[in-house]
This record gives sequence, structure tokens and C-alpha cells, in this order.
Amino acid sequence: MDNTSTQKEKKQQTSCYHCGEPCEGDGLRHEGKDFCCTGCRTVYDVLSENDLCDYYDLADAPGNTQKNQSTRNNRFDYLEDKDVSGKLVDFQDDEQTHVTFYVPMVHCASCIWLLENLNRLHEGIISSRVDFLKKKVQVKFQQDLISLRDTVALMARIGYEPRINLSDLDVRIKPKTDRKLIYKLAVAGFCFGNMMFFSLPEYFSEAELLEQGFKELFQYLNVLLSLPVFFYAATDYYQSAWLALKNRTVNMDVPIAIGIVTLFAYSLFEIFLMGQEGYLDTLGGLLFFLLLGRWYQQKTFDTLSFDRDYTAYFPIAVTRLKRDQEEVIPLMKVQVGDIIRVRNEELVPADSILLDQEAAIDYSFVTGEEVPVGHRKGALIYAGGRQKGPAINLAVQKSPSQGYLTDLWNHEAFSKNEQKDSLASLANRISGKFTFTILLIACSALLYWSMHDLSMGIKAFTAVLIITCPCALAMSTPFTLGNIMRIFGKSGFYLKNSEVIENLAEVNTLVFDKTGTLTSPANAKIRYEGEKLSDETQRVLKALVSYSVHPLSNRINRWLGQVALADLDALEEIPGKGLRAVYKSQKIALGSASFLGLQPDDKMSSRGNKVYFFVEGVHLGTFFIDSGFRNGMGKMVQELKNNFSVHLLSGDLDHERQFLEKELGDEICMHFQQSPADKLTHIQGLQHSGKQVLMVGDGLNDAGALRVSQVGIAVSDNISHFSPASDAILDGERLSQLPQFLDYAKAGRKVIKSSFALSFTYNAVGIFFAVQGLVSPVLCAILMPASSISVVLFTTMATNFLAYRRGLNHKTPDTWK
Repeated sequence: MDNTSTQKEKKQQTSCYHCGEPCEGDGLRHEGKDFCCTGCRTVYDVLSENDLCDYYDLADAPGNTQKNQSTRNNRFDYLEDKDVSGKLVDFQDDEQTHVTFYVPMVHCASCIWLLENLNRLHEGIISSRVDFLKKKVQVKFQQDLISLRDTVALMARIGYEPRINLSDLDVRIKPKTDRKLIYKLAVAGFCFGNMMFFSLPEYFSEAELLEQGFKELFQYLNVLLSLPVFFYAATDYYQSAWLALKNRTVNMDVPIAIGIVTLFAYSLFEIFLMGQEGYLDTLGGLLFFLLLGRWYQQKTFDTLSFDRDYTAYFPIAVTRLKRDQEEVIPLMKVQVGDIIRVRNEELVPADSILLDQEAAIDYSFVTGEEVPVGHRKGALIYAGGRQKGPAINLAVQKSPSQGYLTDLWNHEAFSKNEQKDSLASLANRISGKFTFTILLIACSALLYWSMHDLSMGIKAFTAVLIITCPCALAMSTPFTLGNIMRIFGKSGFYLKNSEVIENLAEVNTLVFDKTGTLTSPANAKIRYEGEKLSDETQRVLKALVSYSVHPLSNRINRWLGQVALADLDALEEIPGKGLRAVYKSQKIALGSASFLGLQPDDKMSSRGNKVYFFVEGVHLGTFFIDSGFRNGMGKMVQELKNNFSVHLLSGDLDHERQFLEKELGDEICMHFQQSPADKLTHIQGLQHSGKQVLMVGDGLNDAGALRVSQVGIAVSDNISHFSPASDAILDGERLSQLPQFLDYAKAGRKVIKSSFALSFTYNAVGIFFAVQGLVSPVLCAILMPASSISVVLFTTMATNFLAYRRGLNHKTPDTWK
């Protein structure tokens, strides 16, 4: 009878191999492992069949319980409806589909590992990527091998069912706040307050407030109150430390977990065996202040999360048609049903219906395939496609997502190698060695004091483990860079990611494009010489220049004004050279002298460009476009020459050399008649000579050069043609502040290094007092988050002060509002 009861009790205490939940009753035994339900066993079978049981090596019971999961096979059938799936899909072509799910069950590294290995569960899954902070999973799959319904069902089978709420699709999903930390903080605070109350007789022991019997009773009550603190409030530290040790690494939670266990065990030893008061009230205070510091860090990260905040003001503009008139508006103001116009090389900002007869869309930013896809009238054009050909009109079908377009900008195809000696990687390396050093110091203090006073040894050992924390060191880099990105963004300088800041601080050579970069359409002057332009000829010219987004085309387009477009055939743009088309069987051409086979004459404008207009090989006229430099370019270049080697690359002839030397100085290395390929080659030549190159261009003909340079900045006045190949987008009106931006990036590195010094100073002073047993563990628990707070305050105040000193006024440009 007793043996049977023992077996039942053992069964009842068995935990599930998959999720860790207790196996009630008989449970399920399968392949020598216990499971709480058939759902958990099914997930295990799926992973086992696909050789993915490494998932269980990352952590103990890493899965989510499947007890309450529905077993109905038809509950995802609604995803086979085209109208429903169309609302979920980010992109779809004849081969693959891209979709982003919100998966609230993602909670640890094991979840990330499993979800990013979905392709091993089914051959139809191309890839999957997890955004842990947002709990989002982007899945790319081949629809001829697996459907959207089956993809969702597969994720549900392994315990990560996406949360799909069609009514919320047009609203940005905000993951719910994880309240576990708040619950643990509340438990620790409640227990700590009462433990302090029960410890009052010890604090006033000389006053003899209570008899010995009451003192012992209060000590035992403290033991009871310490149990939820030790076994519940501190579990995050145990799990993090255990996972690190299993992976043969040491993180910052390892010494904290050791300190908690040591303090708890020694307190029980003193209370039950030595008749002393122990340190359980200290343990309660320790966990309370540690969790309070962690909560503060979490809230601060949410506030300064530059990735999420960044998409809120990312500057993408859209050309909207209203009463047959064009107007440029911010992406956030685009609504479903609006008619938008997308020109050659511009990005489609939202899922839309094609209103023109045909279009050729390049989806290379989405799929990596550079072959344009042909579409007919009425076809659905997905966001992220780039128009190749004449301007097209589209009817917006789905609210545009700045977050989705930002993901395209951060696509791995446009990523650059991270610097091995970056401050972020330096902080990570230091943090790892730092933890081992702290463990060595703590053990040495324990060994030394144990020979004289074991109680003092335990106190010193715990104090060293708690007060020394590398988190302040690890936080300084992301907080500083995040704040700099925020200030840059509000000043009209939008960076792809925080790594760009460190790259900016390292550049020593600047390369500028001229047309559309140093020059401004608003300051340009145009005159036309040649045969009088009839209304029909103006319509032909308007159709030609409307096809292109080149700065010279934009200026002629603006000069022509509101003119109806002619219907052209075989329209083609040769990047950096010109345009050609066929109108009523006549060949039309507009472009440079070299493009049209002309010899440059000696009567050229001393400070401008000439664009020639030909019909059937006959020269009808010439547009003289004086270079209208942006305000402050001369002063800007003069400032840059003091600290950088400056180069100018232009596709124009060198007839402007004298004027440019007068405006910008003759120390600049100038190169003319540079094609896009020539610019790229020039950048690579500088890099081979050991230069760290910053390329500043218009983002159109300079895409290759922007991509290969250490930092590529696309200067733009109308950012509807933003380039994923660039690392940053700079408002043209703010180009004159480039010296301040570069200087601020360098100052940011100094702030990070200063915060490193602040963190090291804090830890050195803390260790000095802790090894002597002069500070209690609870005081250490207060000082530990205080160090993190000091780093946050220092980096925030320092970056804002340095921005103010450099005239970065934190205002979003009026042109992009």
C-alpha cells in the first residue's frame, strides 16, 4: 500500500519533458520521456522526426504547454480564402509568399532557434526570421509546396500558433507587456517589507523589545516569507545562469544567482543550526532592488528602442493624384483608395491595384531576383517593388507599413560587414571576461575571510557578486547609439542602424556626387534655345522627363509646368546619359552630348549643364541648366577639408571645373565624365589604398558606389525614391550640416568610452569596499541598478548637450512633415 502511494506521488511530481508542466495523474510515457498531454508529445514527435531535438538541449523544458490547444483540423481553413490571405500576405509571386506573424509565445532563445529552423520541418519553407522584441516571425515559403494554411498549422503543431486577428491588420500590433516581472517584483516587495518588520527586534536587539521566543518565531516567519522570494522571484536569474552554463558560457546573471543561493543557504544554516538571525531580510531586499533595476532597464529600453521609434518618423513620401494634380505627401497620410503615381526607379509604397495597361516591377529588394515582372491592368502590385519604365498610376489597397519598408532597407542583401573592433563588440568581449574576474575576486574574498570569520566571508562573497555588474558596461553602447540615432532622425538625418554611427566616426575620405547632391533643383535656372516648342512637342518632352527621376529631368519637368503627357513607345532611360523613345514612328532623344554623339563646343555655359533635344536625328534645341548650388556648400566643403580628404565625382564634362574650384576650393580632387561604373571603381580604388570612404550621392545613379563605400548617404529633396543600397538618407536642406553630423558621431564614441570609464570606476570602488565586508548585500542590490541609472542619465545628458553644442536642433524638416 505504501509502495503504491509512493509510485503515485512520484508520477504526480513528474514534469513534462517538453513544457515543464507537472504531469497530473498517469501522464504520458513515450520513448522514455514524460509528457503532460498528447499535444506536447506530438510536438516532440514532430521535432524528433525532423532531427530537431537539439531544441531540448538549449534549455530544460523549453516548449509551451499544449494542454489548451485546440485539436480541430479545420480551424485554419479560413486561410484558404483568397480575400483573407490577401490581407495577411506581405508579398507573393508565382514562386514564393512572404508573410509576417505575431507569435506571443516567443519567450527565449530556444523559441528563436526552433522558429528560425522551420525550413528543416518542411521543404516548402524557404526561410524564417524572428524579431524577438516585437515577437514577430517573418516566413518565406513556396506556395506550390506548402500553403498559408499549412504553414500556420505547422507552427501551431510545434507550439507557436500565430495570433491572427483580421480586424487588427490595419493597425500596428503592439505586443502585450510581459507582466511576469511585475508579479515577481510585487512578491519580492511584499515579502521584503514584512521581513523587515519581523526583523525589527534584531535591529533593536539592545533594547530587548521582545523575548527570545518571539525572536525565534519571527525568524521562522522570515524563513516562510523567503521561500516565494527564493523559489519564484529569483527564477529568471537561475534560468539565465543555467542556460549560460549549459552552453559553456558565463553571463552577468551567473554571479548574481550564485550570490542568491549562497545567501539563502547560509541564512538557513545560521537560523536552524547556529541559532543566529541570518540574512533573509537582506535576501528579500536584494531581490526586490535587483528586480526593480531590471524593470527600470526594461522600461528605458522600451522608451529608447530606436528600432521601433525609428519607423514612426521614417521619411518616405508618396506622389498622390488629386483632381489630376500631383502632390507629394508623407507615407503616413496615404489612405486606402488613394490614387498614387510611381515613376521609373521609384518604390511602390503600399499594396496597390495597377490602373495603367501594363507595368514592369522589379522585386529584387523583396526576393533578391533582379528580373522585372510584367503586370497587366488590374493586377495587385506589392509594396517594395520598384517600377521599371514609364510612370504608373496605382490605387492603394492596403494601408502602407513603414515598418515593412524599413525591413526592406535592412535586408541582408544590403548589409555590410560589422566592424570586429566596434565598441559594441568590445563591450561584449569585456563583459565576458569581466564576469570571470568577478567570480575569482569573490572566491578569493570568501577564502580569505573564512580563515577568520565565516559570516564575514559569506557577506563579502555575496557583496562582491552583487555590487559588481557588467550591465552598466553593456548598456552604455546601445543607449548612446540609440539616443544619437534619435537626434539624427529628428534633425533630418536617417540612419539604417546604429552600426552606421560607428562607421561614420571612422571615415577619413569623403566623395561627393555633384548633380542632385551639391546642387539643388530649387536653385537651378533653366533657359531653352532652339526651335519654338509647340504644345505637342511640350507634351512629348513632358512624357520623357516624367519617366525619369534624374535631377536634370526633374528640373525640366518643373520648367514645363502642368502639361498633359503624350503617349510614347519604347521609352528607355540610359542611367546618367539620357532618354529615348518613339512618338508617332519618330525617334525622340533627350540627353547629354556624348549620349547623342555630339562634340562638345567651346561656347558652353561656365557653370551649368546642357541637355540636347533631338527628333529623328535632328537637333531641335538645347536646355541650358545652370548649377544651382545648395546654400552653404562652399562653407561646408571648407570645413570638411580641414579633417578629411574630399573628392568630387561628376558625370558632366569638365567645363565647370574653374567655377567649382572657385566655389569649393582647388584642393578638392575632381573627376568628370564619370559613369555609375566609374564612380564605383573610384570608390574601390580609394578603399584598396586603405581609405575609409563616405560616399554622398543622390541615391539614383550612385547606388553601386553607395553600397560599396563604408558609409553611403543618399541626399534627397523628394524621398519617394529612397534607396535601400544607402546607409542613410539626408534631407537636402541639411546637407550643409554634414560636418556637424560627422563630428557628432565621433563625439558619440567619446561618450561611450567615458561611460566605460564611469562603469569601471564604479565597479573598482564597489569591489574595494565589498571585499572588506564594509557594505551589506542589500546595499549592493541598491547600488547595482543605481549604476545602470547613472549610465543612462550620463549618456542621455551628454548626447543631448553635445547635439545642442553642434546646432542640431532636433526638429523634423518642414519639407518632410
